[in-house]
Amino acid sequence: MKFVISSTELLSHLQVVSRVISSKNTLPILDNFLFKLSKNELEITASDLESTLITRIVLENASEEGSIAMPARIITDALKEFSEQPLTFEINLDSLAIVINSETGKFNIVGQNGSDFPQLPGLKDEQKTSFKIAPDVLLAGISNTIFATAEDELRPVMNGIFIELSPDNLTFVASDAHKLVRYRRTDASAETESSFILPKKPASLLKNILPGESDEVSVEFDEKNAYFILEKYKLVSRLIDGNYPSYASVIPSDNPNKLTIDRVEFSNALKRVSVFSNQASNLVKLQISGNQISISAQDLDFSISGHERFNCQYDGEEMEIGFKSIFLIEILSNISSENVVMELSDPTRAGLLIPAEKENDGEDVLMLLMPMMINT
Repeated sequence: MKFVISSTELLSHLQVVSRVISSKNTLPILDNFLFKLSKNELEITASDLESTLITRIVLENASEEGSIAMPARIITDALKEFSEQPLTFEINLDSLAIVINSETGKFNIVGQNGSDFPQLPGLKDEQKTSFKIAPDVLLAGISNTIFATAEDELRPVMNGIFIELSPDNLTFVASDAHKLVRYRRTDASAETESSFILPKKPASLLKNILPGESDEVSVEFDEKNAYFILEKYKLVSRLIDGNYPSYASVIPSDNPNKLTIDRVEFSNALKRVSVFSNQASNLVKLQISGNQISISAQDLDFSISGHERFNCQYDGEEMEIGFKSIFLIEILSNISSENVVMELSDPTRAGLLIPAEKENDGEDVLMLLMPMMINT
């Protein structure tokens, strides 16, 4: 088995797929990349059993077919130190000896048998659902929701993005029980109603590789696994098993009090005032009346407090409501519009944050934050 490949091209592909490899692999073979040569196409695979990422490179100079597992750390660390040049890989599949020839040197490593690498899980035909999605829609759905996923060992269904398909729209939902994000696209749909929960790690991998894609992404899934097939990559993920909570029931529908405010000004004021909040609670109080909002925080233990007041646009009754500042700032940082609309009903019910301006006509973004009790 022999092939010639550009050092920088190989490194760029390896750096993408290496994000899958866990630092605590249960199987030693998973510390390797699987190199599989077929005709003039090199397929490189990395896996942690839960997620598998495969990339393909078309070669001009290759001979013999076969597969071998190469140590990931050694190969990537070495490639980082090469300038752009062709590298010749000569692999003896019997002894598993790998010789890498560069313009000025020769390097020897030992691989492992490619057949020891875990096989990809199959999809059950009777359970399989397929649809296609534009890469920018999938990227937007993941980017707008991934920050709201939980880290909850007791409720693993909260640790991923709930993707809901229907003939009318595609909906992405994430929640950690304090905040909830619902991102809906009416310009994307599937033929049948279905849903799955995508874990955070494969969602993060997709977020990294989708910006370079132009062709539609093919998605296939059953009850246990999902395949995301892109132009140069294929991601296989084990799905989170379980039923996602009924998110629609926690979104308040009657919110008569509407606050419209400059997002950046609001966020910066919160960052300044929150410095003076109690470190355990991070509580900030919003007092809204007329066309003014007052943001305040205090820490009685250290006798410190902060307060800012500025103008806003408000239609509703005078209200004082408390929020955890780090969550409110995080939500504001994940909204891209210049102004944000905050819909409130009363100080004990969740507040909704909605972009005042849409980036896309088919886009519907809703972010929800649970309030905190204010000790008066």
